[in-house]
Amino acid sequence: MHTFKKEERLCNKKLIDKLYHNGSSFLCYPFKASWLIVDGAQVVPAQILFSVSKKRYKRAVDRNLIKRRMREVYRLNKQQQLYEVLNAADKKIVFSVGYIGKEIAAYEFIEKKMQKLLTQLSTELVK
Repeated sequence: MHTFKKEERLCNKKLIDKLYHNGSSFLCYPFKASWLIVDGAQVVPAQILFSVSKKRYKRAVDRNLIKRRMREVYRLNKQQQLYEVLNAADKKIVFSVGYIGKEIAAYEFIEKKMQKLLTQLSTELVK
């Protein structure tokens, strides 16, 4: 199940506002994650939003490169590190991952840190 479909993307403006106003967050450099447990009729266990600061990365090419790398790492690791925990706990979440690094990181670095972020998120949800 290494896919990343439309249902898994967080697009609902009301949910995004709720996430940023009522959600919890933590830092896992170079990422900042915000998450919120939702109780709606959601099809997938988790919906995610990726963001990269326009202030820090002026060129859209750079922002798109970072988001593309983040999406790919998430797509490959979500099943074993996040979905299994959510299904076992019978929870549904929405979360966002913002890139706060100072320079464009290599894919391997982003992969290692995203795995750490997903593990940390899983432990936060089990509490």
